[in-house]
Amino acid sequence: MTNPRIPILEDRIHEVLARFLERRVKDPRLGFVTITDVHLTGDAREATVFYTVLDAPDAPADLPGSAAALESAKGLLRSTVGKALGLKFAPTLAFVRDATQATAADMESLLAKAQLSDAELAAGRDGAQYAGDPDPYKHDDEDEPEDEPAA
Repeated sequence: MTNPRIPILEDRIHEVLARFLERRVKDPRLGFVTITDVHLTGDAREATVFYTVLDAPDAPADLPGSAAALESAKGLLRSTVGKALGLKFAPTLAFVRDATQATAADMESLLAKAQLSDAELAAGRDGAQYAGDPDPYKHDDEDEPEDEPAA
C-alpha cells in the first residue's frame, strides 16, 4: 500500500523548487528551466525531478549549461526543500531532463510522414479501376435464361 502523503509531498516539492529556481538561483548558465514533474520514492528519501529547458526567441536552449547549473545548486535546493516542508530528512534530488518535448516532436514528424504517404496513395487511386467487374457478386434480381422443354 502506498503512503498517501507521498503525492502531497511531490506537489509541495514541485512548488518549492519552481519558486526557488525562479527567484533565488542566479546562475547565468541556468536557462528558462521549467519543473515538469517530481517523483518521490516510497520512503521519501529520494526525489527525481524532471525538467525542461525552453528555447528563448533569440537563442537556443543551453541544455548542458542548465544541467550543470542544477547540479551545482542541488545542495542549496535540497536544504530549501527540507526547511520549507519541515522534513526531518530532506530527500536527495536527482535532476533528469524531461524527454516529452522531443518525443512529441518525433510523433509529429511521424504523423506528418504518414499523412503524406496517405495523400500519395489517394492521388494514385484517383484514376484506378477494378481488375474485374465492379460488382463481381451474383444477385437474385438478375433474370437468368430458363431452359424450356422442347415439345
